[in-house]
Amino acid sequence: MTDEHISSPSSPDAWSAVDALWTWLDGEQPHGGREGLLLRVLKLSEEVGEVAQAVIGVTGQNPRKGVTHTWEDVQGELCDVVITALVALRTLTPDAREVFTRHLEKVTARSLGPSALR
Repeated sequence: MTDEHISSPSSPDAWSAVDALWTWLDGEQPHGGREGLLLRVLKLSEEVGEVAQAVIGVTGQNPRKGVTHTWEDVQGELCDVVITALVALRTLTPDAREVFTRHLEKVTARSLGPSALR
């Protein structure tokens, strides 16, 4: 899939991809039920850690390693966080798209004012 086909987390193609990833992961998970759900959510922490590692790497913050990443690496890791979060949300509810859209509208209205959504 290319960026042309998936423009935002609220686009239909993005949600088709989330559903496909969820279906694939659900069929491959070694742990189901509550444990599987908790591990799916915990995966988000792992992905956030990879963002931190990439930022440290792009800034050369670790003198032992030096510069090990690029800003493009950081972008990719941030995308992995978003994808992982959306798949985790889909794991919690089959209505993930509606839940996300409603929440995004609330956050946008709260932050930018109700007229921002018009």
